[in-house]
Amino acid sequence: MASLRFKQYAVLASSTVAFTICFMIWMMFAVLGIPIKQHLGLNETEFGILAATPVLSGSLIRVPLGIWTDRFGGRIVMFLLMLICVPFIFIMQYATAYWQFLAIGLLVGLAGGAFSVGTPYVARWFKPEQQGMAMGVFGAGNAGSSLTKLVAPGIIAIGGWQLVPSVYAGIMLVTAILFWLFSYQDAAHLVSSKVSLRSQLALMKDPAVLRYCQYYSVVFGGYVALALWMTKYYVGEYGFDIKHAAFLAACFSLPGGVLRAMGGWLSDRFGPYKVTWGVMWTCWVAFFILSYPQTDFSITTTHGVQSFHIGLSVVPFTLMLFGVGIAMAIGKASVFKFIANEFPDNIGAVSGVVGLAGGMGGFLLPILFGVLLDVTGVRSSAFMLLYGTVCVSLVWMHFSFKPAQGKAVAAVAKQSA
Repeated sequence: MASLRFKQYAVLASSTVAFTICFMIWMMFAVLGIPIKQHLGLNETEFGILAATPVLSGSLIRVPLGIWTDRFGGRIVMFLLMLICVPFIFIMQYATAYWQFLAIGLLVGLAGGAFSVGTPYVARWFKPEQQGMAMGVFGAGNAGSSLTKLVAPGIIAIGGWQLVPSVYAGIMLVTAILFWLFSYQDAAHLVSSKVSLRSQLALMKDPAVLRYCQYYSVVFGGYVALALWMTKYYVGEYGFDIKHAAFLAACFSLPGGVLRAMGGWLSDRFGPYKVTWGVMWTCWVAFFILSYPQTDFSITTTHGVQSFHIGLSVVPFTLMLFGVGIAMAIGKASVFKFIANEFPDNIGAVSGVVGLAGGMGGFLLPILFGVLLDVTGVRSSAFMLLYGTVCVSLVWMHFSFKPAQGKAVAAVAKQSA
C-alpha cells in the first residue's frame, strides 16, 4: 500500500501534468486563431472574441467545479472533465464558419475549469505551511500556454491548422487516462454533506473574496489575455512569421507558468501581502513603459529640423515582457495563499469564484484589446488598459490592508506597554 508521502506527490505530479495539458488546450486559439483569422477575414475585435471564447466557458464553470470538487473529490471531477472535452476538441477541425468556431470554442473551453478542481484537490493533501508551495507547483501548469506556442506552429507547418485538433484530442485522452492511473482519493478531504450549496455560495459576499477576485483578474486575467494576444502582437508590431512570433510570445508565457511555484514558496515564507504588493508595483512600472507607442516626431532647432524616434525594439520589449511574466507567476500563487490562509475549509468554493473572476478578466481583456486596436490603431493600447487595472489593485490594497496593519501595530504597542 502506498505511503501518505507517495500519494501526496503522486497527486501533485499527476494533477500538474493534467492541468498543463488542459491549459494548453484552453490557450490553443493563441496560435490556431491566427490562420483562422486569415481564412475567415476577421477584424481585430472578431479575433479577440474568437481567442477569448474558450476563456469564457472555462471561467463560468469554475465555481460549480470548485464546489463539486469539495463534495465529490478532485480525482473523479478532473477525470470526467478531461474526457468530456475530447470529442469537442476533435470536431473543431470540421468547423467552417465563424459561429461554429465560437460554439466549439465554448465547449473546448471547459478544460480551463481544471484549475478550480486541482487547486483544492492538491491543497488538501498537504499541511497548511506547505500549501503555498503545493498550489504553486500545480499552478505551474499555466506553462501549457507556452507549450501550445511551441507545439502548434510545428503541427500547422506539417498538416495545416486542421491537424491541431486531432493531435490535441489524442493528447487530452491519453493524459486523462494517465491521471486516473496515478492519482488518489481521500474521503476525509470531502466537505460534509451538511454544508449546503447556499452556505458555500454565501462566501462570495465576503469583501475579502471580492478583493482577491480583483487581484486575480489582474495577475491571472492579464496573463491569459497577454498569452492569447502576444503571438499576434509580434506578428503585427515587429513583422515576425507565426513560428518565430509564437516562440517569442512563449518567453512571456513560460515564466508566467513554471515560476508560480516560486510565488508559493515566497508567500509561505514572507506572507501573501508583501509578495502581492511587490508584484503589483512591478507590473505597474512595466506596463507604464510598455504602454508607450512607437513614436516619430520632429522639432525645430537652430540647426534645422531634427527627427527622433521613441519606442521599444523587439529585444527590450521581450525582456520587459519576460519580467512581467515572472511577476504575474508569483502573484497568481500569492493570491491563492491568501485564500488558503483565510478560507481553509472552503478552498474549493472560494478558489472557484476567484478563478472565475480571473478567467473573466482573461475573457474580457482580449476583446477590449481588439476594440482598442480597431478604434485607435495603436497596438500598445493593450498595455495602457492593463496599466489602469494595476492602478486599481494598488489603490484597493492600500486602503484595504492599511486599517488592519494599523490595528496590529496598536495591539503590539498596547501589549508592550
